[in-house]
Amino acid sequence: MSERVYNVLFLCTGNSARSILAEAILNREGKGRFKAYSAGSNPAGRVHPYSLDLLALMDHPTENLRSKNWEEFSGPDAPKLDFVFTVCDNAAGETCPVWPGQPITAHWGIPDPAAVTGSEAEKRAAFTEAYRMMLNRISLFLALPLESIDKMSLQSRLRDIGAQKAEA
Repeated sequence: MSERVYNVLFLCTGNSARSILAEAILNREGKGRFKAYSAGSNPAGRVHPYSLDLLALMDHPTENLRSKNWEEFSGPDAPKLDFVFTVCDNAAGETCPVWPGQPITAHWGIPDPAAVTGSEAEKRAAFTEAYRMMLNRISLFLALPLESIDKMSLQSRLRDIGAQKAEA
């Protein structure tokens, strides 16, 4: 009997940095148990070059990553979503489409690395920090006993993961 695959959508306004990082991390760390996607309410139209550089450096496949509108995931042909995570405060406050499958949702806000100003080193460090925070949260998510936990408890634990401090 094959193990169930969970579909996860990460949302951010521009879909060029945080949600892209999350998609790549979960697709690798989920080891086939998860299919991650990302999208934005107002997509930038391109993945931020620092996102692509960092993911390549961390040995993540990048060839299929693209900035896309969240409407791709709200239609009748969209994958049935099990989880939807907002990773930026703007997307968390927006009115989202109705997602097929009534997924469990949570907010996992992370500071926007693309908004950092300063030297190139400071900007790249912000992307590395966003990656580290997202990896920590995804690791906590992957450790949850999804098959044996009730929906209300799972919702609470997912919100707790999103509330983790930067040191977590």
